[in-house]
Amino acid sequence: MAAVAGLGLTGLGATSAQAAGPSAGTAGGFNPAALNWHACPADFVQTVHDFYDALYPVSKIVQCAELSVPLDYAKPNGTKITLQLTKTPHTGEGEAKGDIVVNPGGPGGGGALFGPRVFAQNSAPMREAYNVIGFDPRGVGMSVPALSCDPNYTNAPRPDYGTGDRKSVSTWLKISKNYAEACGKADKIGLLNHIKTIDSVNDIESIRRALGNKKLDYYGASYGTYLGSTYATVYPRNVGKMVLDGNVGPSDAWYQANLNQDVQFDINIEYYFGWIAKYDSVYHLGTTQKQVRDYFYKLRHDLKYKPVYYTDPDSGQALAVGPDELTDVILNAGYRRSRAIWHGYAAALSAYKAGDTATFAQTFGAQTTGGSDDNGFAVYLGVQCTDVQWPTKWSKWQRDNERINRKHPFETWGNAWYNAPCLYWPAKAGEPVNIGHTRDLPRNILMFQSTADAATPYEGALDMQRRLKGSRLVVQDGDRTHCIVHRGSAEVDAYFDAYFLRGERPEKRTVHVPQLGDPTPPSQASARTLSGTRVPDAARLEADVIR
Repeated sequence: MAAVAGLGLTGLGATSAQAAGPSAGTAGGFNPAALNWHACPADFVQTVHDFYDALYPVSKIVQCAELSVPLDYAKPNGTKITLQLTKTPHTGEGEAKGDIVVNPGGPGGGGALFGPRVFAQNSAPMREAYNVIGFDPRGVGMSVPALSCDPNYTNAPRPDYGTGDRKSVSTWLKISKNYAEACGKADKIGLLNHIKTIDSVNDIESIRRALGNKKLDYYGASYGTYLGSTYATVYPRNVGKMVLDGNVGPSDAWYQANLNQDVQFDINIEYYFGWIAKYDSVYHLGTTQKQVRDYFYKLRHDLKYKPVYYTDPDSGQALAVGPDELTDVILNAGYRRSRAIWHGYAAALSAYKAGDTATFAQTFGAQTTGGSDDNGFAVYLGVQCTDVQWPTKWSKWQRDNERINRKHPFETWGNAWYNAPCLYWPAKAGEPVNIGHTRDLPRNILMFQSTADAATPYEGALDMQRRLKGSRLVVQDGDRTHCIVHRGSAEVDAYFDAYFLRGERPEKRTVHVPQLGDPTPPSQASARTLSGTRVPDAARLEADVIR
């Protein structure tokens, strides 16, 4: 998956390695305890307040619970781990219509926070009807143990990703090997051997049982679509309503899926450069797409030899921006159409051109020491590297990335090095579930997708729909947003609500809705008065809900 924003990508092979129903290696042999809901930790409540209370005061009602599950479902009475759950309860009178279990993707995305986010974004009728259940998947966030391998991994500035040249390849292969070895040393209980998608699928089944629900109602975004569709294949009779948003291509199990991303991210960033050029009166970075592109790539080249350093005068925090940091952050502009993101990045580039390094560093910089929380990255690798075997010879990686980089250079090598620890991963890879290949496959699934999604390209959604027979697909034509529910389209959200509230889906197999217009800079914006402008950090970007 592409680096900074951490949204999930996916894929899978054609051979089923898991049974279509409960077996010794699934949740069938484990009976979870009932959930004890209680007040959430104060720092978590504050985070919920900061992110989502502008939409709805979810911090005042969110609850927490912990669920003990087996490390290895083949040994239900063996070592246990703990999943962190959240519940944002419905606001209507009487019993809730149901519990919607949600997952934000990744893999490695923190789902405990995603629960109140979805609830806050829901329409009033949805908030009245449904509880929303979030959970931190095994190894993630507040779940115990939480996997962390090397907190100094992202100390800035990191070595240039390069273009497949001998020096950068040698440097990054060593970094990748060291990180993989650090993960092996950090894993004290064997979690890396039990962190595949199928393990989280069994955890979701345990959550369903702990909630006391006969059926699972589910909303999954990005990698969450792979998680949900795998659940529907392994536990088909237990699916109630299921929405999959920003769909993974199941046939491209992870290696090819990441290569597919590189192409579309480059296309989306090129589009973004054209948008910046359209507003040259604001940003002064060039009147054509080419001029803006040339400015960006020259800046990326210059930062390789002369990174920008900045120390915040209030916090004393030391930041640096090298070519990797610039690429990793601006990548978020390829994920979605957002004025906060698009304007914030363009403004920071413009500020740098005008000599304002403070705004530039505050927008694109990373801490020079001790600033990394690598939990999401470690779990991302833990899942992707073991769901399916990646190519074991570097020569194939080299050839494939060089080929793509020739036409699509923006993210290709950054994405390669993001995933390269899989070459050395200290846990054995398995074989993925053959999605859709099962008896009693639920035929009521509803999917959402934009056609220019870079994180989960459109072709993958079509693959998913072919496998999930009977599914319906809502397509937002031309839009570049990754995951389109609650992203500003009233038509999209109307389909979402109709499904959960009334069980209604489109009559046609695929329906199309128009894209939304591109954002515009804030009124009266001036590139000469942007000092202090900064967009949210990576965590807030992923949580961006207000355009």
